[in-house]
Amino acid sequence: MKAAKKIFDLAGATLLLVATSPVLLLAVLAVRASSPGPAIFSQTRVGRDGALFRCHKLRTMVQGTPSLPSHEAPANAVTAVGRTLRKFKLDELPQFWNVLKGEMSLVGPRPCLPTQTELIEYRRRLGVLTALPGITGMAQIRGIDMSNPRLLAETDAAYLRAASFWLDLRILFGTLYRNGGD
Repeated sequence: MKAAKKIFDLAGATLLLVATSPVLLLAVLAVRASSPGPAIFSQTRVGRDGALFRCHKLRTMVQGTPSLPSHEAPANAVTAVGRTLRKFKLDELPQFWNVLKGEMSLVGPRPCLPTQTELIEYRRRLGVLTALPGITGMAQIRGIDMSNPRLLAETDAAYLRAASFWLDLRILFGTLYRNGGD
């Protein structure tokens, strides 16, 4: 399963990066035109086995916003362009690079900030940290965010117990079809 998932991740990320590159370019230009600062935002996140890595996203908040989980960030910090990028999950497109670098998977538990110690501890206890974090996951299609660390970690653990190629495909398609409903 691990080798097949890695091949799927690399092939999928490559194809998706190529296919979405025009959208990514337009999004980068929109971010740069709408607010000062870089278009790509890199933030330290917790990866497999608790290793830290730099997770890349399109910047959706005004430059200088404190590094907080999305559910804790001030609502007025999100730019107008950022709201649209988030609604359609376009802010996640740069994470295909993280997948190509082997730091993330297309599907898995979403990576958290190192300061989210309660979530990290739940994930450690449930064995979730043994997996690569994902661009999307079971919790995202179920509408579970990081504001409920225990439920999130339990959902992540349930995904890992049931993980399969077909489940990953269902989660990927579920992510695509859920985008407008957030």
